[in-house]
Order: sequence, then structure tokens, then C-alpha cells
Amino acid sequence: MKFQIKKEVFLKGLNNVSKALSTKNLIPILSGIKLNLTNEGLFLTASDNDIGIETFIPADKLEKIEETGKTVIQGRYLLEIIRKLESSVINITLLDDIKVLISCGKSEFNLNCMEYDEFPNLNMEEQKDPIVIKEEDFKDIINKVSFAVSTQETRPILTGINFKIKDDKLECVSTDSYRLAKKTLKIESNIKEEVNVAIPGKNLIELTKILENDKKNIEMHIFSNKVLFKFENTMFQTRVLGGNFPNVERLIPDTFELVVKLNKNEFYNVIDRAALLTSEKDKNIVKFELNDGELLVSSNTPEIGKVEEKMSVEKNTDENIKIAFSSRFMMDALRTINSEDVLLNFNGDVKPIIILDERDKNLLQLILPIKTY
Repeated sequence: MKFQIKKEVFLKGLNNVSKALSTKNLIPILSGIKLNLTNEGLFLTASDNDIGIETFIPADKLEKIEETGKTVIQGRYLLEIIRKLESSVINITLLDDIKVLISCGKSEFNLNCMEYDEFPNLNMEEQKDPIVIKEEDFKDIINKVSFAVSTQETRPILTGINFKIKDDKLECVSTDSYRLAKKTLKIESNIKEEVNVAIPGKNLIELTKILENDKKNIEMHIFSNKVLFKFENTMFQTRVLGGNFPNVERLIPDTFELVVKLNKNEFYNVIDRAALLTSEKDKNIVKFELNDGELLVSSNTPEIGKVEEKMSVEKNTDENIKIAFSSRFMMDALRTINSEDVLLNFNGDVKPIIILDERDKNLLQLILPIKTY
């Protein structure tokens, strides 16, 4: 293997696949990046057995291909070396299948290779009729729901985002049992059977870091035990979670006793200030008290102090309410809303609070109240 490549081209490919590098040293080969140079171009591959990423750099993006070949190099060292080299063109040469020479300007690195045959076969198969979504829409839908994914492994299924596809509608849902996020999207789909899979949330977050948030398409190839995402010259494969994602529809009411409309940014800042005197061990509780057109948000922690914030709101009935909730959960939900105004929907002080974007009817957030009154 012997080739020349521009630093920025190589670094972009390495950054993409590095999202799949294993941080644990249980299987040493998973800390490596596989390089496979053919006459068509350079394939870069990494996997941690949970996700696998392959990026292809076509031959016309390489400066020169002198000799094809393949090897596996320690990913962390390769990435750091390429990142810190100063010249624009990098020379890569495989020496006797056991060492790789990386030279650039006056710099020269000699890296030991890893055993190529030990690298796992990722089997990145595709389907004839994948689900096709615009990259910017896919990135948006993950960003709007991923914050509510559970970080607790006690219920592994809740560490995932539930993808449901029926006809031309994609619905993504996440929940950690205390809050819920749901976003729906209209897509062009030719699927004959409904799709219902849960994909690890952390894997999807890594995927969004690679996407460039533009008008190009991303393909979803869905199988019973894995999902392959294909976009531009990159393939991203992730496992799916076993088990059934809970049916959350019964938690979401159709009607509400009280709907409160308020300015999102003002409400966010009020909650943010009220949360200053809350503590994590007490779930960052703030109290929400509505009297006619005035809202009082307060928190009271005996060992710290007390804060009260007031703001004007609009509501649809003469109903008033006293309710308490986690300030952190509320702020997480508000950050996903793009509209100037937000709607808070209530059915009493013990039923879930439903948070809606005034303009985007396809986005819904739910928070369970905390009984303090």
C-alpha cells in the first residue's frame, strides 16, 4: 500500500469513522481503523461491535495511488498524527505488512500495524427499497427527541429511540419514564410492512455528528437486528434493541382542562433563574402557580434560600393551577421548540404536562409533575 492524500480529505474520513472506535480495550482490534486501498479509492472502516462505520474516499480525491493494499492501524494515534501534521499532502506507505510509514514535510511517523484478519466483517448489506429522508430532517428529528432517552441500563429498551413507520409517516419517540418526546415526519415510503424498531439513542447522536445538515438524502435500510444508514460515501450500521418499546399513546390525552400560552424565551429564563436555588438530589423542583393572567414560578430549598419569578401569560379558561416539576426536564423540552410561543397543557396537578410548539404540531413533549402541594 502506497498513496498520497490531502490532509483535510483524510482527516474528514478519519473523523467520520472514529465515532465507532472502541474506548474499551477488551478486544484490541476494535481500537483500530481498517484501511483498504483499491484502484477505485480508499475505504476506511471502524467498529466497536455496537456500531460500524465505513467511509469511502474515491480515487479522484486522492493525490496519487502507487500501490494498493490493506492494513489496520491504531485509530487514536492515526487520528492525532494526521490532525497535527502541518503540510497539506500526506504520504502513507505500508512496510512489509507490519509497519506504516506516515510522512509529511519534515515529519515522519512509523506506526505498528494490527492484525488485519482479526478485524470483524461488518456485512453492510442494503435493501432494494430503503426509507429515504433528507439529512436535515433526520438530524432535526433526532435532536428533538434524543434528550429524553434513558441513561439507565435497568430498562435497556428505554435507552433507545423508537422508530415507527407506517405508510408515509415516521414517528420517533423517546422516554425515560419521567418524560417523553415525540416527533413525527412525513416521508416518501414504499414499505409494505409497518416498521417498529428501537435504536440506541447514543448511536443516533453519534450519527448526527457526521451528518452535514443539508438537503442531501440519507437512506435507512432496516433489518430485524440492525439498521444501516447510507449517505454520500459513508455507511453507518447500528444494532437494534431487543424487546418491545412501551406503547406511549395512552399517556397522551386528546383534550385538556387548561391550556396556557406563554413566550418561550421568557419562560425559559424564568425557569433558569428559579432553578438556581434548586438541588439535583431534590430533582431540581420548581413550583408553577397560575392565578388568572399571572404566573408565579418559585423554588424553595431550606439550606439555600428561596426565589420567586412572575410573568404574564394567556390561558383558555378561568381555571387556575398549582403544580411542580423538574426545572431541568422543562428546560430540556423548551430547548427543542423553535416557535416564539409555547403551549402548556394541563389536566389537573397530578396528570402529565403536555408541552407543544405553537407552530409545529408534529412535536410533543411530556413531563410528569412532582407532587409537593
